[in-house]
Amino acid sequence: MATVAENIVQSLRANGVERVYGIPGDSLNGFTDALRKDGAIRWVHVRHEESAAFAAAAEAALTGELAVVAGSCGPGNLHLINGLYDANRSRVPVLAIAAHIPTSEIGTTYFQETHPQELFRESSVYVEYVSDPAQMPRLLEIAMRAAIEQRGVAVLVIPGDIALAEVGEDRATVIERARPVVVPSGEELERAATLLNTAERVTILAGAGAQGAHDDLIALADRLAAPIVHALRGKEFVEYDNPFDVGMTGLLGFASGYRAMEGADALLVLGSDFPYPQFYPASATTIQVDIRGSQLGRRHPLDLGLVGDVGATAAALLPRLRGGRSRTHLEDATAHYRKTRARLDELAVPSRGAAPIHPQYLARLVDEAAADDAVFTADVGSPTVWAARYLTMNGRRRLIGSFNHGSMANALLHGIGAQASEPERQVVALAGDGGLTMMLGELITLTQNRLPVKTIVVNNSSLNFVELEMKAAGFVNYGTGLENPDFAAVAQAMGIFARRVERSDELPDALREVLAHDGPALLDVVTERQELSMPPTVTAEQVKGFALYAIRTVLSGRGDELLDLARANWRQLF
Repeated sequence: MATVAENIVQSLRANGVERVYGIPGDSLNGFTDALRKDGAIRWVHVRHEESAAFAAAAEAALTGELAVVAGSCGPGNLHLINGLYDANRSRVPVLAIAAHIPTSEIGTTYFQETHPQELFRESSVYVEYVSDPAQMPRLLEIAMRAAIEQRGVAVLVIPGDIALAEVGEDRATVIERARPVVVPSGEELERAATLLNTAERVTILAGAGAQGAHDDLIALADRLAAPIVHALRGKEFVEYDNPFDVGMTGLLGFASGYRAMEGADALLVLGSDFPYPQFYPASATTIQVDIRGSQLGRRHPLDLGLVGDVGATAAALLPRLRGGRSRTHLEDATAHYRKTRARLDELAVPSRGAAPIHPQYLARLVDEAAADDAVFTADVGSPTVWAARYLTMNGRRRLIGSFNHGSMANALLHGIGAQASEPERQVVALAGDGGLTMMLGELITLTQNRLPVKTIVVNNSSLNFVELEMKAAGFVNYGTGLENPDFAAVAQAMGIFARRVERSDELPDALREVLAHDGPALLDVVTERQELSMPPTVTAEQVKGFALYAIRTVLSGRGDELLDLARANWRQLF
């Protein structure tokens, strides 16, 4: 008779799971030994459980299939939480095996005791404690199905002694994924068509829910003569082969995306949970389509909310919409986008002489040199800004980040999972210096697991986006400076090919060399600390805050920082 742990491994293999990310621990011994004896599932050993959870999230995002992570009791479980929050908020299917202390010791404040089912409550769609072997494999089936069908994190809390006990029923649990097509009722579609047919200027805001609906989205925009604004998570699914695209809005976006939404008298939100209310038009008629009814109207008041798949709903709505409408709004929005795009491209130029490298130039070169099917991961902060503005999506490339949860240090960790699940594909991790140093030990994970991730370090010796937020709010920068090592030297000490670049004229060749290397490689790029990434519209409060920052900086005896700021950004002012 098999143990609970052996049955779990058997079921994971039957469901096509090829990897488990984690760190061994005594409470996990039954599970890791079952993996060893089975031999079909690879144990991807990382240096921190948080990394394991982020890696699993990236695999799930990239493949759309169930990814698995494991953590030992107490601190091992706690380390999983941040990465599982990210996976759950990104709506990707992850199963977490959370080991627990011996059953007989629960409730005694035993060594490393926590209450895992409470700890994981907010970071999962399902969490349950296995107190009896007879509960298995039924609870495993429920957990896997919850993760797959609800597109989130499911956690099984299993004491080490339960994992080593004989399973109640030794059978492999196989989950057949349901693939329903959800479309609003005919009456609802007619209401939507009436609202859209009476509007003169329609703009579409499309998000990650538009995945797989590209052609239907384009057809709908053509019929409505509507510019398409995309949210960050929708970039990889919306931007490519799209004559209606006018860029992003929001704090990371373009002026053209903001303007296209502000100028609309009807806004059609398709599969987006764009979170910033201040960027929605105040007076436009608003229709939202989302497969999750609970999302409707969460960010902005609606005139009509529809539950449905974006592609199927767009296809059902199309024949009800009148054609031949004026294309003035569309033409104005796309013309403004071309000007905005050209202005952004003008900023992506080499610095003069020995001046620090403009991050826009780095991002542009990465975009040009990376493979047509590259997977990009980007750290939260300025690397995400430059990725959003300068990486070109083409329907084959992918862009993965902590775009909902907003955690630092995700780029390298996501890169581990992306590369482990797609070993022949180029994976490029755009890492901030703050993010990389937060989880620096994971560089050795690349060496140990022979993962050829290309890590590009945006090295500006600061928590750069935090500094920008401080400036906009009127605060003198404080506590944001970073004393960085030579990241290339650190990487080389860990067995990774590495280059360091401090001048723009050295960058193209170094980047090509790093991307072409057969194995893990790192490029440490010294970039301009004072580079500003302006939002698409600057509010009066931000102007006031920036002026206050300038006054306070001078009064604090740091006026030279203002000179550095002006020197770095003069080309953005003209």
